[in-house]
Amino acid sequence: MNEKARPKGGSGSGSGATRSYDREGTRRNILEIASEEFALNGLSGARIDEIAARTRASKRMIYYYFDDKESLYVAALENAYRLVREGEAKLDTKGLPPIEALRRLVEFTFDHHQSHEEFIRMVMIENIHHGEYLDRSGVIRELNARAIDHIAEIYSRGVAEGVFREGLDPLELHWQVSALCFFNVSNRATFSKIFGRDLAAEGNLETLRGNVVDMVLRFVTRNEKLG
Repeated sequence: MNEKARPKGGSGSGSGATRSYDREGTRRNILEIASEEFALNGLSGARIDEIAARTRASKRMIYYYFDDKESLYVAALENAYRLVREGEAKLDTKGLPPIEALRRLVEFTFDHHQSHEEFIRMVMIENIHHGEYLDRSGVIRELNARAIDHIAEIYSRGVAEGVFREGLDPLELHWQVSALCFFNVSNRATFSKIFGRDLAAEGNLETLRGNVVDMVLRFVTRNEKLG
């Protein structure tokens, strides 16, 4: 399992040398496919042979970039969290009024979760493992600390401007946003089977998104400030 091998491709020009220099592209390709495999089959069910067959990399090359399957799984988790946090960072909410900034953040979270089911499934799988592998990663903790800083900045501006009610914990606020946006994806299949209605179907998705935003804003905003 810990087998390693450096990818072939010596000095000089030629296709072999070109491939050897595309390390970041190869690593990104491995992580993309590995994330799909882990999300579909879990840590125990995913197979390195299958990941290698679907990538531009050999099995030996995968072990060159990642020591073993568990290391690849942790890296895939880190990449999944990095994608959502990088998306949040691009929102540029500091230039927006607090209510609009929070609205934008909730809308982004809802949209990201809807379009990245593999992220939801990997988080669910990691919860089955009681966060054991996530706990090995300082990267994930750092990425999510930034998420709390982001929502705390929006909330503190809202309190200072008198539009958000005081006394809320930014971590709890992040929890509430995550819960509302996460459930729509994580429990969609079971909820739809039980009640015979898919609330997240294409025709309902925009309404559901608006309701989630509205619930968060009503939770945070002082009643007289919410138009």
